[in-house]
Amino acid sequence: MSHKPTPATVDVLTQIWQRVLQRSPIYPEDKFSDLGGDELLADRMFAELAQVCGREIPSSTICYAPTIAALAALLELPSLPRFSPFVPLKPGGQMPPILIAHGVGGRASFGELAKHIRTAHPVYGIQARGVDGMEPPFDRIEDMAAFYLDALNQLQPQGSCILIGYSFGGLIALEMAQRLSEAGKNVPLLVLVDSYPHPRYLAPGQRVWLFSKRVLGHISSMRRMPIRRAFSYLVGGLESRLPAALAHTLRPVPPETSRLSFAANTSRNREADFLALRRYRPRFYRGKIKFVRPETNSYLPNHPAAVWKKLAAELEVETVPGDHLGMVGTHFKSLAAVLTRYVNEASPP
Repeated sequence: MSHKPTPATVDVLTQIWQRVLQRSPIYPEDKFSDLGGDELLADRMFAELAQVCGREIPSSTICYAPTIAALAALLELPSLPRFSPFVPLKPGGQMPPILIAHGVGGRASFGELAKHIRTAHPVYGIQARGVDGMEPPFDRIEDMAAFYLDALNQLQPQGSCILIGYSFGGLIALEMAQRLSEAGKNVPLLVLVDSYPHPRYLAPGQRVWLFSKRVLGHISSMRRMPIRRAFSYLVGGLESRLPAALAHTLRPVPPETSRLSFAANTSRNREADFLALRRYRPRFYRGKIKFVRPETNSYLPNHPAAVWKKLAAELEVETVPGDHLGMVGTHFKSLAAVLTRYVNEASPP
């Protein structure tokens, strides 16, 4: 930000960060996430900030002002700016941006992955409407895509961008690519990272295979549980557990939270995203899809070609270490290396 904050504001924030994160010293340019901050700690930090400064702002603001210096400058403005859904993850030059579409819950939580994509393209994470608590979330992928493409017109008037979507976000990236292509805009690269439509849109044989695998997995889990817990697990239902495989693990949200709570609004967005997943039926894509799957299978389909080959003019599948969550978590460097190669191949020399 161009505004330089006063030392007093920086000092107040530094004290709050040190208490919430239980770390010292913390410097003005240290990033909240790099210090171990997550959405629940962001809620605590902004709650304390509201008590000290008498001003309540969305906890998700930490995504756009991730350091003490940036947040202090923002707090000294007379009013908050209207944030784009594109959260800057890595700076770059004048090349078309890389957009990484959010998974279930709506958070642009790909900072470490973005850092390791070796490219001169700027990298942004797409953050869902409603995560800040100011507006309701979308419950249709078509509406999400239209909203993000409107924002892309402000960021890149030519409309050209590289689209990457992880899990649920792959369907968002696909719908955005469809609309850009239909409008005559260039989509140099579309990558789906272990992304599938709802099982209702799979072939009958695929649904049977997927259901059988899930049943066997749940039986294996129940065998390791006490009888009472196993019964409760069974009563919870098998079908309701499928969406959990499409999202990052979310920590429980305290029952009494602010309407601007990052954690609570992520949970609300998660429910809207499950509804959107159930509603969305992919259309045939006339371009090329690069699909990255994990080495260790989960409760998701294990045969991307069986699902996507009929829905794309070209399909290329590659495997990286990890499982559905680990490929963007503990094994993100392998995924980043693949994405780097894809981006370099798609970029003009």
